[in-house]
Amino acid sequence: MSPLTLRPSRQDTCSIRVSFEFFPPKTPEMETTLWSSIERLAPLDPQFVSVTYGAGGSTRERTHATVSRLVRETNLRPAAHLTCVAATKEEVNDVIRSYWDAGVRHVVALRGDPVGGLGTAYVPHPGGYQQACDLVAAIKGVGDFEVSVSAYPEKHPEAASLDADIDALKAKVDCGADRAITQFFFDNDHYFRYLDRVRAKGINISIVPGIVPVQNFKQTSNFAAKTGASIPAWLAARFDGLDNDVDTRKLIAAAVAAEQVIDLVDHGVNEFHFYTMNRADLVYAICHLLGLRDHTVKAAA
Repeated sequence: MSPLTLRPSRQDTCSIRVSFEFFPPKTPEMETTLWSSIERLAPLDPQFVSVTYGAGGSTRERTHATVSRLVRETNLRPAAHLTCVAATKEEVNDVIRSYWDAGVRHVVALRGDPVGGLGTAYVPHPGGYQQACDLVAAIKGVGDFEVSVSAYPEKHPEAASLDADIDALKAKVDCGADRAITQFFFDNDHYFRYLDRVRAKGINISIVPGIVPVQNFKQTSNFAAKTGASIPAWLAARFDGLDNDVDTRKLIAAAVAAEQVIDLVDHGVNEFHFYTMNRADLVYAICHLLGLRDHTVKAAA
């Protein structure tokens, strides 16, 4: 994708579907920010909203509390993240059952980051599920959940090769995965090449591109380095010199992400998963540029 030639998409915006990812808050202030963002984005009628699960189950209770509140207090369809890390099979199964009892019917099944964080070796729990494919099968065994899994257009950093990584995705699909959501990327050619290779392996589920509006370029770059996502030189140039210029940085971030998704739409992509970082402003602006509008206003008109 070449930067930046912002233009209307050629695809009917009525067919565009979005989903949003949030993380469970740690403080009352973060709780307020989260729910303000949810309230801002909810009228765009997302397919679902997902809530992350910290390394080693560190946010287990907060994740459960957030998705339970989403079920109780909103019309949104929450998807709870779940990992294999630092838990026995029975402990994981208890979490799955607790989600079902809370009214959650969608789980994002992930192997999870190592307990020591990204960059350290992953060691499966001796009494736990070894990989994400095992977790997918367990979730499907507990209840009739919709299950989403992860995908890596530029290869998972621990995978021996991209082909090996795609084989891991196929194992998850064979165990019942309904959808894959990609790690974020900035060069759409990575996604298109990946999609070709995935389809060549006989994987036919939706491969939904994960989009991250760049709230903070330095933080995004650091995270990209740990997860195997590349930062194009043209993207770094866009943010050069803006470390202390928040307002301009937001304008550039919105334009870059909007150009990326419009290019994807022009190539036939109509589903997007936004990593919101619990902030609504950039995501809402991008969805507006895609043609999405507050469905509650339409209903009242």
